[in-house]
Order: sequence, then structure tokens, then C-alpha cells
Amino acid sequence: MTRLRDTLLFDLDGTLTDTDALHLRAYQDLLAPMGRTVTHDDYKSRIMGAANEAIMAWLFPGEPVARHRALADEKESLFRSLAGAMHPLPGLLDLLAWAARGEVKCAVVTNAPRANAEMMLGALGLRERFPVLVLGDELARGKPDPLPYLTALDRLGALASQALAFEDSRSGVAAAHAAGIETIGMLTGLDDAALRASGAAATVGDFTDSWLLAKLDREFVARR
Repeated sequence: MTRLRDTLLFDLDGTLTDTDALHLRAYQDLLAPMGRTVTHDDYKSRIMGAANEAIMAWLFPGEPVARHRALADEKESLFRSLAGAMHPLPGLLDLLAWAARGEVKCAVVTNAPRANAEMMLGALGLRERFPVLVLGDELARGKPDPLPYLTALDRLGALASQALAFEDSRSGVAAAHAAGIETIGMLTGLDDAALRASGAAATVGDFTDSWLLAKLDREFVARR
């Protein structure tokens, strides 16, 4: 008996839980003492899903790398201070329970720094559910490079052709798509057109989508 797929890969921010408003607020709080701000459009086009290195280089051109790192650390500290109770996207917990019963391999693949990722997974009660946590921040290249997804596949002993990824940002979708993984775009921040333009095969609002559930049952359940 074989099955078409055996691996689920998830982004974190905007995919497991919707944190975009908190991240935007943290950037605004970081920039306010300098008399600057970022808009929601700035966030969606230049920040959402990008690595901190690229974000800080855009926000503070000409500043040294050490300054970029310090500002990124300050922003992430602000984010963690703003983050209260977090809630998983609808259907996520049921999906993960289904995956566990079917012995489906799972991993989180994110550009978030470790402190953020561990805090968020802990707040969601999912830290033990994802033994494989791939952090673009700790690799030679983060998203939109495919390296984080290729690393996840390697650590899981999985094949791109047998995996399905979930992403909410342009850079995340591009990274998973470039790794050869069919990618479902999450409509938490961007619209269908933007996600498909980056490589998403389809889009859903959350993990209760009937089309998605039918696809999972069809492609992950053991077949003769």
C-alpha cells in the first residue's frame, strides 16, 4: 500500500496563528521614537515573510550590520512583549491530530528568530508536536531561498514530491515552490492573486476549508 504524500510543512506567523497585526505594531513602536512609521501596505509588500536582515537593510540603509542586528533584536523583543494569548487558525488542531494518527511527518519552517518561534509554539501548545523546527535565521540563507524547506525535507527524510507546504507570504510561497513542494497559500494577509503569483497552487482561508480537507484525505490516506 502506498500513499501520494506523507509530509506537511508549515510556516509559523500567519499560518499557524495570525500575528501580522502584532508584528506591524512592533515595527511602528520601534520606529516611532525616530519620527518614522510603516504602513499596512509597507508591511505586506516589504516586511511580511522576509528575513530580518533584509527588512532592516530596507528600513535602515547605510547602517552597519551590527546596528541592523541590534534593531532587529529590539523589534522582536517588542513583538514578544505585545503577544498575549495566541490562538491557532481554525482547523489547525484537528489537522495536526489527524496527521498524528496517520503518522504524517510534520515540521515548522520559519524566518522567525528562535526566541519568537519557541514562544509562539509554546503559547499555542504545539512545541512537542513539531520536533523539527527549521529557522531561516540560523541557516546560510532564509526565505525566499529554498534552503529552509530543503533543510526541513532533509531532517524529516522526506521527498519534495510527497510533501505539502502551507505559507502566507510571497517569500514563503516562493521558497517552498522553489524547493519543488506543492504549496497552499493561506489568505491571512495577502489575496489569492498575490499568493498564486508567487507560486501557490491554491489558496484557503484556514484549515477547515472543505476543498483542502478532501485533498488531504485523497492524497495522504494509504491507497492500494
